Amino acid sequence: MRAPRTLAAAAFGLVALLAPLAAPANAGPAHQVKVAKAATEGFTHTHAAKKAGYALLKDLDGIACIDMKGMGGMGIHYANTSLVDDKIQLRHPEALVYRFANNGHLRLAALEYLVTVADWRTNHPTGRPELFGHRFNLTPAGNRFGLPAYFSLHAWLWYDNPDGTYKMWNPRVYCPAGV
Repeated sequence: MRAPRTLAAAAFGLVALLAPLAAPANAGPAHQVKVAKAATEGFTHTHAAKKAGYALLKDLDGIACIDMKGMGGMGIHYANTSLVDDKIQLRHPEALVYRFANNGHLRLAALEYLVTVADWRTNHPTGRPELFGHRFNLTPAGNRFGLPAYFSLHAWLWYDNPDGTYKMWNPRVYCPAGV
């Protein structure tokens, strides 16, 4: 006759069963990309982003679509300010970046991870955050959004960037006049 399992033994068995489904603590960039894409695949259109608490982000001049002559564009950002804290969460980017498709509709192009320098310094006195094996960019205070200094990383996981997956600007992204 088999002895009844204790709650601890049952829990251990469940953990052992689920272990292959969990990410290893030191998961590399390729695994991080898979996880980020899986977590954001429901946001291909802005309707889902809005339902999840993301809102259109405009700069101080009221411009929604961000581009720079000679560099390309970023597109239109939908940000979730409740996610802006001292943490970088792979499955929860602070902003979703959309591009204009050929039919004029917005489509998810990139994820943007963002943390203010002051918040990051709370637990990390030196250095910059890293994700996907890349260091975040520094945007100083006095920026076009009126935000304090912040670290950010664009990850063009949903639309190819010929300049590089983690570059800020994408030469394939454009902004129609007046947007």
